[in-house]
Amino acid sequence: MARNSGRVETRAERNIRWIETHCRVPEGRLVGQPVKLRKWQKDEIKRIYDNPHGTRRAILSFGRKNGKTALSAFLLLLHLCGPEARPNSQLFSAAQSRDQAAILFSLAAKVVRLSPEMSEEVTVRDTAKQLLCGELGTLYRALSAEASTAYGLSPVFIVHDELGQVRGPRSELYEALETATAAQENPLSIVISTQAPNPTDLLSILIDDARGEHDKRTVLSIYEASEEADPFDAETIKQANPAFGDFQNAEEVLAMAEDARRMPSREPEYRNLILNQRVEVIAPFISRTVWDSCGGEVVERFDGPVYGGLDLSAVNDLTAKVYVSKVDGVWNVRPTFWLPGEGLREKSRSDRVPYDVWADQGFLKTTPGKTIQYQFVAEQLYRECQDMDIRKIGFDRWNWKHFKPWLLQAGFTEDQLEGDNAIFEPFGQGYQSMSPALRDLETA
Repeated sequence: MARNSGRVETRAERNIRWIETHCRVPEGRLVGQPVKLRKWQKDEIKRIYDNPHGTRRAILSFGRKNGKTALSAFLLLLHLCGPEARPNSQLFSAAQSRDQAAILFSLAAKVVRLSPEMSEEVTVRDTAKQLLCGELGTLYRALSAEASTAYGLSPVFIVHDELGQVRGPRSELYEALETATAAQENPLSIVISTQAPNPTDLLSILIDDARGEHDKRTVLSIYEASEEADPFDAETIKQANPAFGDFQNAEEVLAMAEDARRMPSREPEYRNLILNQRVEVIAPFISRTVWDSCGGEVVERFDGPVYGGLDLSAVNDLTAKVYVSKVDGVWNVRPTFWLPGEGLREKSRSDRVPYDVWADQGFLKTTPGKTIQYQFVAEQLYRECQDMDIRKIGFDRWNWKHFKPWLLQAGFTEDQLEGDNAIFEPFGQGYQSMSPALRDLETA
């Protein structure tokens, strides 16, 4: 029962009370003092534990240095030796590197050692990065993506720490742990991270799916700065940083903002890590804003003059062909990309790029076998040259001698391939050729 009021205490209120009673601040100027959760932290705990539908997955995302790891440690201990603990259960945290995995373990171990009650109940195994509550038989292990395997486990509670660091749509560690929960009743996964920079990264996919509210058992809480707001203003920074001016050093963060204002090359990283926006950390040649503004339906058929570019692959990397044509005063772009169909899923996994997903969606074409079939590409080029007014196709000189026979076999003549009136025109991908072309594109 809640104290004084006689009202029945909610699950979240019970958990908040336990944390503030038993946990100690693990480091910093208040080290050793009882934890005093901020209102926003209590609100997150209430979202997780007072969800009327029950929570299977909670996604929390905000900027760096807002106490993500400390909050994760408190939730972890709730399930190890607190009121959420289940006898003989397995708990895990998952990170992308051993160093990152060690951070959460180290912080949780410090909380245990600073607590008179927990230090008697919980055994800290530093070398193995484990915490064991002997009385309950609950065991926590810190895992990293660098570990040899995460299969054969049966977790009831998982913290996915900084999942935004995963590049691409898949993580073997994430999938191994999530599928391992099937044997448990009401398992809980906590994803706590700064946003991933790319919309095709795993965390972005999970966030976008949660925003669709397809599953009431998934709770989502994102602190991110508005893209329309001044990115360097303190009020904008606060949108993504609930601890700004509290246990996040406001002076340091404002200095980062000033650095990003003064040096544009640092702005993407600042927007991603501090403002928690989905922005590429490395500034691309074409910004995402410009890219998105060019979206739209491309006409089915190009009736006017068409110009193309062709980039051949060696064995099993991408072959790309792009056509452009002006339609009603607007340049329309129609790209085509090929990869070998055999081994596509393995390549997706090794490159951490969702080639197989793009193939299923129709954005990527596959050729039979383990290597790109030049015959397949050449025959398609010939059909398109019969169907459209293709004036020029620029191509990389590399591997041309191996591709040319297939073009001749497909139906092209020698005059179309080489000479003053040829459709195909060599274009290098080095500085000498690309620099003036990119400059003209940028100023167009």
